[in-house]
Amino acid sequence: MKKNMFLFAAFILLLNLNAIAQWQTDSRLTNDPSASYTSINNAHCIASNGNFVHVTWYDNRDGNSEIYYKRSNNRGISWGTDTRLSNDPNTSNFHSIAVSGQYVYVVWEENRDGNREIYYKRSTDEGESWGLDTRLTNNSSPSGQPSINACSSNVHIVWRDDRMGNLEVFYKRSTDYGTTWGNDTLLSDFPNWSWLPSVAVTGQYVHVVWNDQRNGSGEIYYKGSTDGGISWDIDKRLSNNPLESYNPTIAAEGLLVNVVWQDRRDGNYEIYYIRSTDGGMNWGTETRLTNDFNISYYPSLAVSGSSLHLVWQDIRSAYYGIYYKQSTDAGINWSADSTLSNSTGSSIYPSIAVSGSFLHVLWTDDRDGNNEIYYKNNPNGNPIGIIPINTEIPKEFRLEQNYPNPFNPSTRIKFSLPNSSFATLVVYDMLGRKMETLVNEQLSAGTYEAEWNASGYSSGVYFYRIKTEGFTDVRRMILIK
Repeated sequence: MKKNMFLFAAFILLLNLNAIAQWQTDSRLTNDPSASYTSINNAHCIASNGNFVHVTWYDNRDGNSEIYYKRSNNRGISWGTDTRLSNDPNTSNFHSIAVSGQYVYVVWEENRDGNREIYYKRSTDEGESWGLDTRLTNNSSPSGQPSINACSSNVHIVWRDDRMGNLEVFYKRSTDYGTTWGNDTLLSDFPNWSWLPSVAVTGQYVHVVWNDQRNGSGEIYYKGSTDGGISWDIDKRLSNNPLESYNPTIAAEGLLVNVVWQDRRDGNYEIYYIRSTDGGMNWGTETRLTNDFNISYYPSLAVSGSSLHLVWQDIRSAYYGIYYKQSTDAGINWSADSTLSNSTGSSIYPSIAVSGSFLHVLWTDDRDGNNEIYYKNNPNGNPIGIIPINTEIPKEFRLEQNYPNPFNPSTRIKFSLPNSSFATLVVYDMLGRKMETLVNEQLSAGTYEAEWNASGYSSGVYFYRIKTEGFTDVRRMILIK
């Protein structure tokens, strides 16, 4: 009898897990008779950390384009009110958002100064309130298409700028949570256009990609820094074909760096992918991710450990739709395409973010007769490798030694929580650089086990640290290949 009851309970649990593993229904986030748009400059318009989801868009409800923001504090179940971030009678658009802990950062381009400049503002309390606008560029030529990313106290911004007489990619950083900013740094320097930049950061590694015309047709170029943006390596060409490669976007974690873009080498735009497993020093071969005779473009990419999540817009049906695919082995293999948007109108300009097991996607949709902002999530779309192994409430916080140890390529880490707590479990290398986040979510009391698959990392000593409300511990492990 007990065995039958156990099997029945396991069956019900399996049904529930299967139910939450699916994408939820579309949610309309804006409701205004004027048009609202996510950004088209391959920068992220959505960011998430723990239970908070932050989104930005530009909106014409005020008679001109302004930057708006809203947030959810329960992982997209419900949303707060719209907050207007920019306030000027001139056009504000092409925004980008990043989050690091309780800090939320937004950049955009705006022509309040007679020409287009980069503006910025931040929140220090998870989007509850916002500081003043800060002008980040100051030259007589247009600056635009900003992309922002952040890690700990370091904030990194790239943009395209015409001060050199042609479009070039510039960079600047803050090392104090966006309070003060360093000088502008020229990253590209070639007498042809360099534009549409995208930036990713993990620890002291900063990675930048952009579209570059130096070869006659647009190609994807990359530049990296290993010291937080102080110095930079030489440019590396990532794409190589006689037709245009366009709209690159980049995502990185640890030493795994991933780049996707739209590419016209096959007669129409398709999505291509390339990766580096050594922090951007060397790159693999280009991989075609879409295969359809219609146009696929405007990709957005998010990474969590060895899991990659890609969205893009595609016109393989009667309307533009948002499509999704994933890799769970650091970009080696990819799932089949799946449709996310459910609309008889056009769904365009998607952006994706990941936090814990949750995937969050934002896009522009005209199913209501004008363009509005739509959102959906998948509560269990990101396989974070954590499972509860004992629901008995432990007496104390505890972090166990990983097993096996040494290991190749995967190991398991067990930890115990005597009460409900927001927990993070992070892997670092010998230099203290964050390699991978294994846990980043609210957990009930119990004992858990997380798995780390280090197939994309080199042999060596690594550390893993757990941090909860009132408890922190660090242990050492060894990867041998």
